[in-house]
Amino acid sequence: MQPVTRIHSRTAVLPDENIDTDRIIPARFLTTTTREGLGRLCFNDWRYLPDGGDNPAFPLNRPEAKGCAIVVAGRNFGCGSSREHAPWALLDYGIRAVLCSEIADIFRNNALKNGLLAIVISPAEHRWLLANPGVELSIDLQGQYIALPDGGRIGFELEPFARHCLLHGVDQLGYLLQNEKSIAHYEQQEQAA
Repeated sequence: MQPVTRIHSRTAVLPDENIDTDRIIPARFLTTTTREGLGRLCFNDWRYLPDGGDNPAFPLNRPEAKGCAIVVAGRNFGCGSSREHAPWALLDYGIRAVLCSEIADIFRNNALKNGLLAIVISPAEHRWLLANPGVELSIDLQGQYIALPDGGRIGFELEPFARHCLLHGVDQLGYLLQNEKSIAHYEQQEQAA
């Protein structure tokens, strides 16, 4: 996992509420245990027409959404099943952060563990971002704020352990491995006692 310190991008807006994990990555694509290639399946049933062509009604297919790494999503994003494939697909698609007034807990935990920022903002801030697609934002994970184009800031909370892992580019196992010597020393002391 790469360290996440700052993300700068224009925003793309997915205004629908209750976008569940099956809409992010349909269940029929959950047969893989690798992350690579899931981006082409991300939002598959919404993103593509039955003939395989791009659906012009899908917000992320619009030209102004191309290359956006920050998505402002409708309320209750990531609800539904707990599939870890959902953040994998979003990351492989190129999305680095999801901003919303309400994000499903299991999805948010899976996202943060995999390097995808899932940031909860106030309803008023959320409404403003939904109404202003394409705005350029800078997310500063160290300072825990989102810098707005006018110089304003939106603060956000993040669980300290998740923040530490993101800033250092490690998952939970990587964190334990970083402390392997200390753990071994502690175990030796316990066995000697």
